[in-house]
Amino acid sequence: MMNVLLIDDDNELTTLLKDYLSAEGFEVTCFEDAKKGLDFLSTRTVDIVVLDVMMPRMNGIETLQRIRRTSNVPVLMLTARGDEVDRISGLNLGADDYVPKPCSPGELVARLRAILRRTAQNRDGEEGVEIVRAGPLALMPGTRTAEWSGHPLELTGAEFNLLEVLARSAGQLVSKQDLSKRAFGRPLTPFDRRIDVHISSVRQKLGLHPDGQSWIRAVRGQGYQLIKDGSIQ
Repeated sequence: MMNVLLIDDDNELTTLLKDYLSAEGFEVTCFEDAKKGLDFLSTRTVDIVVLDVMMPRMNGIETLQRIRRTSNVPVLMLTARGDEVDRISGLNLGADDYVPKPCSPGELVARLRAILRRTAQNRDGEEGVEIVRAGPLALMPGTRTAEWSGHPLELTGAEFNLLEVLARSAGQLVSKQDLSKRAFGRPLTPFDRRIDVHISSVRQKLGLHPDGQSWIRAVRGQGYQLIKDGSIQ
């Protein structure tokens, strides 16, 4: 049974979501206060955190910052519908996905399962020893760890997914639509900027190619390409 930590000060919504998630086979722990949720997370292991952005005292963005200081647990943010600033801030800080409020319990369950499938992929079995290489990059899907020029590369779950897709197609252009389907398990929707936000963060972590440009090149209106062996096609 997957353990979900739900932090949201909307009691009516948390009751609805807890009942629905429990019926879908999740074990759910709820806190309306972010500090109490963080205290719980510091002593217990959970599979995923569902975190509201708009909360009193400590908001979801600050809470996410604190989580990311010590944990890579997947985090799904609940954001106000149409509030792009909160969505981008959350993604930049390491959120794996977001769902606008008010949200349907069915959509939330689908998003949670998609994230959990991605984070659990290749943890067991022979595929755990696989190494995906592209230039200075080495990705180990089995442990979901990465190295850049032999040094550990810290990535969020979403960043790892995107970089793995690009690395497996290194030297080739990958469309945003293909990236969304392969990395996040769903089609790209209009005005969805999560891929651009995550790619921007990964670019900063990789630094610059010897030619002074980014290791991840953008082709306007088409997609992204990870440079392989110092060349671009």
